[in-house]
Amino acid sequence: MSFNKQTIMIVEDEPSLIFTLRDTLEIEGYRTIVAEDAGKALEILKTRTPDLMILDVMLPGKSGFELCKELREMKLTFPILMLTAKDQEADKVTGLNLGADDYITKPFGVKELLARIKAILRRTENQYGRHISRLHLGDAILDLDNAVVRRNESENVLTTREVELLRYLAARANKPVSRKALLQEVWRYEHSTTTRTVDVHISKLRFKMEPKPEEPRYLVTLHGVGYMLKITP
Repeated sequence: MSFNKQTIMIVEDEPSLIFTLRDTLEIEGYRTIVAEDAGKALEILKTRTPDLMILDVMLPGKSGFELCKELREMKLTFPILMLTAKDQEADKVTGLNLGADDYITKPFGVKELLARIKAILRRTENQYGRHISRLHLGDAILDLDNAVVRRNESENVLTTREVELLRYLAARANKPVSRKALLQEVWRYEHSTTTRTVDVHISKLRFKMEPKPEEPRYLVTLHGVGYMLKITP
């Protein structure tokens, strides 16, 4: 047994699966919180924040997809592992695009579940640079914990994905990062794709944080390589 003291919220309405998940996780040393539907989960989140949420897609009332979207709109950035009974690519992509970090298809094995949880927690702690809460770039203050960019008396709100992107780049400040790495680690795309979502997000970020977005000083493009967040020591 490992006593890691991390808290996992289980949002699931099937009693037998709740029992299995709770028992498995607590044996591994995790703390658990259970909510049987989206409403109860939102109520709990007013006072407690988990290190990870296991979220079933099929819930009574509001679906897991709807809850995932709402949580990300609320700027809650803890990782989400979606449970789905449908082994369909469309459902997986929907969850990931709404802000989920990974998915697992029911029925699943205990070892696979634990491996995915550990991988997500390791990735979000280390690769997203969760310890990085604030960046000072010129006259701009990037408050990542509160998801805002402040410059002089103006304030721009950051999306959940923009915060994740900035944390990932900040953890690798002054180093080149490829588009492929960003797609795999921030967007969780498993395969190569021609999507321009990275470029679109970079462009929007520049307008929020750069003094001259058309001539970026901090979030720069490395042609043929990718991007780099330049931070002066």
